[in-house]
Amino acid sequence: MTTLIEADHLTRYYGSHCAVNDVSFTLAKGEVLGFLGSNGAGKTTTMQMLCGNLAPSAGQIIINGYDLLDQPKTAKLSLGYLPDTPPLYKELTVQEFLLYCAGLHGIAKSSVNAAIERAQERCGLTDVAERLIANLSKGFQQRVGIAQAILHNPEVIVLDEPTVGLDPIQIREIRDLIRELGQDHGVILSTHILTEVQESCTHVQIIDQGRLILNETIAGLNRQMDTGTLQVVTRLAPDIDGLLTIPGVSSIESITANRVIIHHSVTANPAEQIAAQIIAAGSGLQELTPVKRSMEDIFISLTKEHREL
Repeated sequence: MTTLIEADHLTRYYGSHCAVNDVSFTLAKGEVLGFLGSNGAGKTTTMQMLCGNLAPSAGQIIINGYDLLDQPKTAKLSLGYLPDTPPLYKELTVQEFLLYCAGLHGIAKSSVNAAIERAQERCGLTDVAERLIANLSKGFQQRVGIAQAILHNPEVIVLDEPTVGLDPIQIREIRDLIRELGQDHGVILSTHILTEVQESCTHVQIIDQGRLILNETIAGLNRQMDTGTLQVVTRLAPDIDGLLTIPGVSSIESITANRVIIHHSVTANPAEQIAAQIIAAGSGLQELTPVKRSMEDIFISLTKEHREL
């Protein structure tokens, strides 16, 4: 698998404030990396460093084999970037704007028309090519922003908050487009919307207070979400030590004296044994319910743990 981005120990200070603290990761062709974090976590600063708009205070960025600091022009030829506010000239038509962008990207004159047609087709803009950008809906303006980012067919596409302010139908269309782009490119998607990552990405990273606190595949994240958890309510306090001896039970959290959360291996389901042991001990089983962790649960627990360190 071709590695397109290597970010190594990225750090960025604003005065004495450390906005990004020792962040490292890679991106390969065919991957869509969801860069997730709350507002102010350091996502946009990281995106700007990856695109060469902001120099890191420390660390190295390799884009498609080229050092972004030592060979910025060559490295940036492999990049397409959509900032959180699309850089559009709204007095131009879609066609005129993309023609202007083709010049900025240095696309050969003989290839310009084909590049514009391809970008418009991929982004669903063919039918509005002659319309003024100012007269397009926000969803179509966002598509124009993505079109300028992919116009020169870059290996890496960086999208910063691409669905902010869009309606549900527009959001679904942009997510479909991102998944499609991920088949032929490496894509980094910065967002604070949890479902966006689940629906569009192959990998996920969570950044909090400038530090990377999770780097996982979506499949691995789904396994974490499916980790076996049972909520148990009893009439009398249950025998925690006894329950911990049941095969497959990994840990038990006491919520109240009579309510516990039991975590168990995904491959084992000890619910029947748990029920039998509680009943045999005379604790009075009142409830035994499977609990599925959501991505929001994982996000909140990880950020909470990180801030308590």
